[in-house]
Amino acid sequence: MSEQTFDASRRRFFAQVAVVGAATVLTAAPQAARAQGLPELGEAEPTAAALGYKADTTKVDNAKYPNHKPEQNCANCNLVQGNAGDDLRPCAIFPGKSVRANGWCAAWVAKA
Repeated sequence: MSEQTFDASRRRFFAQVAVVGAATVLTAAPQAARAQGLPELGEAEPTAAALGYKADTTKVDNAKYPNHKPEQNCANCNLVQGNAGDDLRPCAIFPGKSVRANGWCAAWVAKA
């Protein structure tokens, strides 16, 4: 039989992952409260461009994004945060930026 040993650095790694995960969850709520102060995401920003973000869902290139439907927008996406009805709201995909309620990107997920 082989004797199984646990590497202390592995345990330390998983402990650090748990701490970072908890910190991320705890910082999400205050970020949503500061939505009004967040700068608006620009369509030309690298992450926005990579995900096909458009501030107006009607301007999405349906040939490039065939899964896009006209009724999909940031306001009905599960990743958007903040208060319903606000035009600019924070999004989990674009930390530190706010997105338009009528916007859209390829990361769109229906609200549960």
